[in-house]
Amino acid sequence: MAKWVYVLAVLAFGVKMVVVPHPISESPLAVVAAVVQDSGIPNTVSAIILRNRLYDTVCEVVVFTIAIMGVQKLMANERPLRRIYQLTDAPSVVLAQLGATIAAMVGVELALRGHLSPGGGFAAGVAGGTAIGLIAMTSSPELLQRIYQRWHIPTWEKVVVLVFIVLAVLTLTGWELPQGEVGALVSGGMIPVLNVLVAVKVTLGSWGMVLVFIRYRGLL
Repeated sequence: MAKWVYVLAVLAFGVKMVVVPHPISESPLAVVAAVVQDSGIPNTVSAIILRNRLYDTVCEVVVFTIAIMGVQKLMANERPLRRIYQLTDAPSVVLAQLGATIAAMVGVELALRGHLSPGGGFAAGVAGGTAIGLIAMTSSPELLQRIYQRWHIPTWEKVVVLVFIVLAVLTLTGWELPQGEVGALVSGGMIPVLNVLVAVKVTLGSWGMVLVFIRYRGLL
């Protein structure tokens, strides 16, 4: 008897999907306008990621953190390379350093203004990680490792993740900062703060993975 109930339910669902029309808004931009009005920022992608689907973004940040820990754990039992080949010719060094400078500036721009224009925290973090990778191609790995340990980058990365999760939970419970004027740098409530935190977290995490891969896999 139960299986016939399931069969009828499936048939009814199929008829509904095929026969009953799906309601469509009169204006295709109605949803976009609603998101902009609710979030207070013109970048609807950042609004959806850091507001409408914030719970999903929290899980993505946690998954990225677990991925970094997994890379470090998998490489921990391998033997480091005795010699690491790097770019030494002057043109390559200049181009890599110039590219790193541009990538770092783009990362800062995307982190601070990602809620107003195309971009956001994840894109800013990728730009920051690219800058660190380009510097690693022309600098001493030991120097980067000393800086990484001296400034306690792993600890700061975990602190940023915890702060992001706390602020995200407060946002999901309904607590928000003032939205401000649409289009202004300080607008969108908590979204700009979360953007910056994601950018810092992805940049620092990329730094750690770059150092691990250089130590055990080299550059070239």
